[in-house]
Amino acid sequence: MAATQKVPDLLSEEFAANPYPSYQVMREDYPLLWHEAMNSYVISRYEDVQRAFKEEAFTTANYDWQLEPVHGRTILQMSGREHSVRRALVTPAFRGAELQAKFLPVIERNAKELIDQFRAAGSADLVSDFASHFPISVIVDMLGLDKSDHARFHRWYTSIIAFLGNLSGDEKVAADGLRTRDELAEYMIPVIQRRREQPGDDLLSALCTTEVDGTRMSDEDIKAFVSLLLAAGGETTDKAMASLFANLLQHPDQLEAVRGDRSLIPRAFAETLRYSPPVHMIMRQPSEDVTVSGGTIPAGSTVTCLIGAANRDPGRFSDPDRFDIHRGDLDTDNAFSAAAGHLAFALGRHFCVGALLAKAEIETGAGQLLDAMPGVRLRDGFVPADSGVFTRGPATLPVEFTPAG
Repeated sequence: MAATQKVPDLLSEEFAANPYPSYQVMREDYPLLWHEAMNSYVISRYEDVQRAFKEEAFTTANYDWQLEPVHGRTILQMSGREHSVRRALVTPAFRGAELQAKFLPVIERNAKELIDQFRAAGSADLVSDFASHFPISVIVDMLGLDKSDHARFHRWYTSIIAFLGNLSGDEKVAADGLRTRDELAEYMIPVIQRRREQPGDDLLSALCTTEVDGTRMSDEDIKAFVSLLLAAGGETTDKAMASLFANLLQHPDQLEAVRGDRSLIPRAFAETLRYSPPVHMIMRQPSEDVTVSGGTIPAGSTVTCLIGAANRDPGRFSDPDRFDIHRGDLDTDNAFSAAAGHLAFALGRHFCVGALLAKAEIETGAGQLLDAMPGVRLRDGFVPADSGVFTRGPATLPVEFTPAG
């Protein structure tokens, strides 16, 4: 019988450099792992993470201490009618006709403005020149906020994500996150109040004026949602776009397939979400004792759900460590819905409200990039490498291409 391998440490440098070998060890030998320093149980198998996202016993009460200190109270912490009403208030702007009619032009315009800055150069860093700016520019534009404050919003969402991913409890990171909370509130509350008095045709005005079952969002509700949107919508799409191109550039045959058939972009995005998701872990807190692979999690415990491990579980996906946009065990039709096969957007009642916005951004941004970069290839000698533990993606992605005529 093979010897059980050493218990992986999620806070180690080895794990940060490449978590996938550790994920394999956890799935096989430690499907339920107690991590003392994180004060959390850790689950890694697909079936267990899927259950944690879908079953009501796994609550989001952990967000009371994980999110609320930096965002304020958000929709993610709510349940029952309170959650359903708040979700009904914010959802329309992120799906269907309104997304296509009102915000697709915003997405197209922001992609073009960024690409225009390097399309004639023949080279670019797809992270620093495009991915790190694109989603935050779109969100700021959608909200009708001042785009000259882009650098400030970028700094704020970077600080918030660092706070949320502060697994080691770094005091400086925590203090910076709390300072960001105060700065964002000081900026947003007066803007929200002015928008209530003089609404426009933007997302922030819609949040200020929409009513469901006699309920409107308070100033604090809206500020918390904007904070959540900046962090969740900025960081995740940023890393997803960079990872999509890193994956395609390392698989030239699949890159050429996508270049020749743009309808494959959603499939390539879905496979990127499975193979290299932008968010690698989400936490839950069970309201009762729950039995999973490897044992029982006591009620009230924190559970760290490893999306990055579950999405490469060979019990769910064939040859899971291979990037393959043509794989038959990932349904692209459902990949951006609560019935998705991958777990990158979570599942169930807390499925990511911005999934279709992310899909629209990736489809538009990737399509425009491919148009602007004929023959795009990685800079000679460069090998993409991901960084991050809580969120993960390439820190840099230098490419060369033939400038479009």
